[in-house]
Order: sequence, then C-alpha cells, then structure tokens
Amino acid sequence: MTVLKTSMRNFLAHKGRMALSAIAVLLSVAFVCGTLVFTDTMNTTFDKLFAVSSADVTVSPKDAKSGDDNPQTGKPLALAGSAVAQVAKAEGVKSVEGGVMSMSVTVVNSKNENLGSTTGAPTLAGNWTENELKSMKITSGQAPRGPTEVMLDADTAKKHKLKLGDEIRTIAITGDIRAKISGIASFTVTNPGAAVVYFDTATAQKQLLGTVGAFTHLNVVAKDGVSDEQLKRYVATAVGADTYKLQTAKEAADANRKDVGSFLNVMKYVMLGFAGIAFLVGIFLIFNTFSMLVAQRTREIGLMRAIGSDRSQINRSVLTEAFLLGVVGSILGVGAGVGLAIGLMKLMGQLGMNLSTDDLTVLWTTPVIGLILGVVVTVVAAWIPARRASRVSPMAALRDAGTPGDRKAGIVRAVIGLVLTGAGTAALLMSANADKAKDGSLWLGLGIVLSLIGFIVIGPLLAGAVVRVLSGVVLRPFGSVGRLAERNALRNPRRTGATAAALMIGLALVACLSVVGSSMVASATDELDKSVGADYIVSSETGQPVLPQAEQVMRTAKNIDHVTAYREVEAKVTAPDGSAADTELSVTDPTYPQDVRRKMAAGEHQDAYKPGSMAVGSIYANEHRIKVGDEMTVAFKGGKTVKLKVAAITLDEGNLDKGAKYISTAVAQANVPADLLPRPFMLLGKAKDGQAEAAYAGLKTAMAEYPQYKVRNQADYKQALKDQVGTLLNMVYGLLALAIIVAILGVVNTLALSVVERTREIGLMRAIGLSRRQLRRMIRLESVVIALFGALLGLGLGMGWGATAQQLLALEGLKVLEIPWGTILGVFIGSAFVGLFAALVPAFRAGRMNVLNAIATE
Repeated sequence: MTVLKTSMRNFLAHKGRMALSAIAVLLSVAFVCGTLVFTDTMNTTFDKLFAVSSADVTVSPKDAKSGDDNPQTGKPLALAGSAVAQVAKAEGVKSVEGGVMSMSVTVVNSKNENLGSTTGAPTLAGNWTENELKSMKITSGQAPRGPTEVMLDADTAKKHKLKLGDEIRTIAITGDIRAKISGIASFTVTNPGAAVVYFDTATAQKQLLGTVGAFTHLNVVAKDGVSDEQLKRYVATAVGADTYKLQTAKEAADANRKDVGSFLNVMKYVMLGFAGIAFLVGIFLIFNTFSMLVAQRTREIGLMRAIGSDRSQINRSVLTEAFLLGVVGSILGVGAGVGLAIGLMKLMGQLGMNLSTDDLTVLWTTPVIGLILGVVVTVVAAWIPARRASRVSPMAALRDAGTPGDRKAGIVRAVIGLVLTGAGTAALLMSANADKAKDGSLWLGLGIVLSLIGFIVIGPLLAGAVVRVLSGVVLRPFGSVGRLAERNALRNPRRTGATAAALMIGLALVACLSVVGSSMVASATDELDKSVGADYIVSSETGQPVLPQAEQVMRTAKNIDHVTAYREVEAKVTAPDGSAADTELSVTDPTYPQDVRRKMAAGEHQDAYKPGSMAVGSIYANEHRIKVGDEMTVAFKGGKTVKLKVAAITLDEGNLDKGAKYISTAVAQANVPADLLPRPFMLLGKAKDGQAEAAYAGLKTAMAEYPQYKVRNQADYKQALKDQVGTLLNMVYGLLALAIIVAILGVVNTLALSVVERTREIGLMRAIGLSRRQLRRMIRLESVVIALFGALLGLGLGMGWGATAQQLLALEGLKVLEIPWGTILGVFIGSAFVGLFAALVPAFRAGRMNVLNAIATE
C-alpha cells in the first residue's frame, strides 16, 4: 500500500510532465483501436448487405466466381433460360427468379462523366427483380418497363445531381444503352459505394449478355419449413449435383465476404504496422521521461532508501507510475480511437463510400487490445529507468540531484551498438550482392532491423561527434548562446541520443521509401524510353477490357498508322522436356514488335507471329533447354490443343513483358471460341510520320465518348507512373506522420523536463546577465540541433536501406538508382522547423521563470 501511495503521489505531483507521454500513448492506442473499429465496421456493413441480398439458394454457372464472372471477355457467364423450369420442379421450391448482373459496364451522364465510384467500389448493371427488394426500395418513379428506361440508385443520383427524366448511357460489351431515368431506388441497408443501374429483364439480357432468355444466376426461394441446406440438396437432386454452382444464402454471403475481407485484412494490417511504428517511437518518449524524472528525484530516492525502502519497493514505485500512465493514456486512447474511426467513416463518405454510424462496431476485444498494448508498452519503456532508480544508494541523499554516468555501462553500450551496426551493414551488403530477389529480401529485412537497433544503441556515442559538427554550422554563428545550446545538447548524450532516435525512425522510413519510389519511377521511365516505340497507350485504370466499339474508334481514328491489341489467354503449355504448367499467353498483333522493342536471345521477334509459331522468354527457355525450332504443346482453356513452333526467344532483362510467351491474335482466334476469347486490356497506337500531335488530339477527342479509358502518349504515361507512386508514397507518409508527431512530443517533453532539471542553472545565468530572449533562443537552438541530429541519422540510414532495396529491384529489371535529393533536403530543413516548433512552449516557460525563485531551487 505504501508503494501505491508513493506512486500515486509522485504521479500526481508530476502530472504536467507526464501529460506528453500520456498523449503519445493515447495517439498510438487510438490509431490501433481506430483501425480495428473502422475495419470491423466495414465488415459489419458488407456482412449485412450480403446477408440481406442473398437468395435462399443461388444457382449460377458451374465455373462462376464471386464478383464479375468473366471480366476478360466483358460478359458474365450465363445460364440457359431453360434452367428456370428445371429448378422450379425441384422439391421444396416456392419460386424461381432469373437474375442478370454484370460488373463490366461503365455508366456516364449526358456530359460523358463517369458515374462510377472513385473508391474502387464496382458499377453494377442488372435487371430489377423481387430479390432486389430485400436490400432496396423504389423511392421515386417506377421500375423500368422497356429499353428506353433505367432505374438508378439514390446515392449515385444524389452525388451527380440526377433526377427522373435525365438520360444516362450504359456502356457494355454489346454496345451502348441510352435510357432515361424512370425510377430511383434507395438502399435499405448501407451502400458501401457501388453505383447500380437496373433495366427490365429483356433489355438486361440483350444488352448485358448479348442473348435473349439467358441469366447470370437464379434466385430460388424455399417453401415454408424448408431450410436453405435442404433446398440446396433438393435442387441438386433435380438438376444434377455438378451441373450448376449451388450456394445457400450463407455460402454466398461467405464467398462475397471472403473477397472483401482479403482487401480489408491487408488494409488493417498495414495500418496496424504503422501504429506499431508509432508505439516504437513512443517507447523512446516514455523512456526519456522516466529517465529524467528518476534523475531529478535522485536525492528523494536516496532519502527513501535511507529511511528503509528497499530496491524492490523503489522499482515497483516507478513501474506503478508507468502502469498508471499506461492506464490513463490507454483509456483515453480507446475513446479517441472510436472517434478516429467515425472520422475515417466520414472521410470515406466524402470520397463516395457510404458507411453509416448505425453500423459502428466496437467489439469487446478492441478496448482490451488497446489497454493491454498501451499498458505493456509503457511499463516496458519504464523498466530500465525503474532499475536505475532501484540502484540509487542512500548516500545519494547527500548529493545534488542527478545520477552520475556509468562509464563502464557506456563502453558496453558502445561495443554492442558497433557490433549490431556492423552486423546490419554486413546483412545489407549481402542483400545488395544477392543473386535472387527472394534471398536478398531476407537479408534486407535482417539488415534493416539490425542497423536500426544498432543506430539506436550507438546514438549516444554518435551524439558527441555529430552534434559538434552540426553546431559548427548551425549554432556557432549565434555566439555564446549557440555554444551554450551545444553544451546543453552534449551534456547528456544518452538523453540526446534517445530523443533523436524517436525522430530518426520515422525519417529513416521516409527516406527509404522516397529512394525506392524515385528509383522505381526512374527505372520505369528509362525502360519506356528504351523499349516502347508506340506513340499512344490506351487502357482502363480499373482493369476493364477494351470494348469492341472503343477499339473500333481507335482503329478508325485519323492520322493513326496502326493499332496493336494486347490481350492474354489462359493455356496449359507443355515444354519439349515434358514439363507442363498453366500459364497466360500474351496475344498481340504482328505490329507489336514495332511498338515494344524486345531484345532477342535467339531468332527474330517478328517470326513469332507467323502461322503456328510462338515466342518464349529466355529464363523459361534456359530452364527447359528450349531452342528455336522446338515444338510446344499448347492446350487453350476452353479451346483446342495445338503444337506451336518456338520461332523466337526474347531476352528477359528489364521489367517490360519479362517472361512473356507471345502468340499472334490469329493463332488465338483460330483455337479459342469467339465467346471465350478475352478482349484486349490495352491498345498501342503509332501515328503516321509527322502527324503525332494531330493524331494525339484527334484520338483524345474520339475516345472522349468512353471515359473509362485513358489515352496517353509516352509523356502522359510517365507522368501517370510518377503520380501513382507519388500517391502511394503520400499515403505512407500520412501514416508515418503519427510516428513523427509522437517523436515531436518526445522532443517537447525532453526539453520541458530538461528546463525543470536546470532551473537553478537558468536562474544563475539570468542573474549574471542572460536576457529572456537569449535564454529562449538557447533552448530553441538546442532543440534544433537535436532534431537535425535525428534527421541526419534517419535520412542517412534510410538512404542506405533504399539503395539496398533498389539493388534487389534491379534483379527484377528496375536498374536505375535515383536519390530524391530535393525531398531529402526538404525533410532535413523541415526537421529544423520541427525543432523550433517543439521548443516553443519549453522556451516560453523558461523565459517566465522568476530569477530569485530559480536560484533558490534545490
């Protein structure tokens, strides 16, 4: 009880000093809990939607998958209309309703603006059925009654300001469907962002499937008293167990949930990973806080030892304070996490994904995880300061506050740090010299971990040398105030190293990712310059195939010399040595070698487009000892099995089409049924000589009718790559911002406690003539040099990691190393402003000290 009372008293006495550490715990716990609540809420939203919208039993084609059934062809797999009568005869069936649904569509308004979601949610087109009433209701107008009418979901109508009577165009594989909005339907459950259009059944069959009387699925309703499992068995008996794919409502919901869940799990674990980085940074903040508090209470602890407190009581006292800090920070963090989740839901709503707070899901495990993490991390961070406190002797009561440095411990720390740093450097060198990317990635991970820990351990040793160098450039111009700031930063290298390490971690990751991102863009740009001869590239950013009408527009555009279609077909390929494997063959037109210049290991690329010929990559050829003239057996999925002669072997260096096996479009058309032949996912175009600008302008104008496709020349394509990588990096930087904020709090806390520790010293300096302005400047300069020290270590370490990672990417064809010096320099300069910002409050408080009271402080 005495230990608890003492801990409570000390905790409350230093509550101001504990506040920033509590905020660090709060932010980290909030990020974890917010992530869990947000992803759990999304799971709940989708679960409700799938559970409500699934029929008792769904009948679909045998090879159908959840989601879009056949995105490569642009047509969903379909059932014959006769299946309705077959299923209706089964025992236990109350009703059967045929449904049509396709995701390979684009819906635009009268201005050709895409009405689809911008968050990745699908655009759905289908027929209006009784089953839809489970999740939707018509709130305006009426259901479509013919080919000139269409019904739209209310969320899409509201977002794009559409009303009854407005015309919209649905672009599908069979052509364009122009229809006026006859009705608007609202979701009765949360719509996670999909855009949905409904037609009458006949129009949906004709326009989405290209045939009359077919369906993509059947919705089967059970009679009263018949369970879904029983109904499934009855239907299987009536139509044959292997004839169709049969799913109960639960099975259909589970399948859809699995598809969505895989994406949500990736997002959850990525966000939790960044929360872990924030926790790691928070450890340094808490460690510094308790180290300084223990040092300031040396005399107090010595007195406690003198009056009978043993080492274990002192140790438990400090750990109890840490426990209280963890509990308070974690409880507040759990509450903040729920608020963060709601904020994320609102943000997603602005982006087009509608998530209702009615579905807010806070599982009992979420606050438990938050509390355990927060408390454990805080107590672990305070463990070393607690041990130091327990080792304070009773004689310390006779000395001034502050524990003397342990020279032996400093030497051991330096040796351990050097060993770890050396081991990390060796692992990074092993990674850079690896022959295979898979092997090198293991060395890279080990090298990053060891070098990071090594730099953290060796930080105090580096502080002396690096801070002196930085001071010569940054602080010396400020005269005596600058020298005082330098000495303060060097006074306790262990504290300076720990404070800088918190900032170092976040900036090391920023630098590493910046180098990797810049190198990827530079490598891809270099490869495009060397290999791509096409003037224009047309493709969909969402992976939709190029529809026939869009391809025709490009092929008939003015000033275009030729157009090359690029598609892939699935086949089982058997090499001459007898080894067989399922693979995808690249199907292109004979003009492809003009549009993409592949280096050849043997033969000529153009020869692969002769009848009965193909090309393979050099890696595959070497593995199976294939040479020009050998025959390959190719069994096309759903088509014929033929023998093709290897007419060329492409050299697999670089990343463009690495490992591709080429056949001509004519070979694919001859051996794959027309209804199974995939549509091209990319078109390459070449302008007539001297007509590049005119062809580009005309092509963009002609393709404006199809906004789902982007027309890019080589400059556009390079910029798109840069933008994609930049967007990804910005998202990562945003997630890393939490760790950097915690690191800034660490600098603030260190300075604040340092000011308290130096109260008498500050009073004496003020008494002998140091002005308030000079005092504040001294503290700000001390903060700047600590921040720059952390930035220098972090950026140097991160660039080393990034350069090593680029060497691994070079094995995959991305051979250009590019250091983004502008970003690196900007981050380094920004760190100085971080230091200035962190010192504002501590410097202000120091300047307000009463000189006489400060001198009288013990």
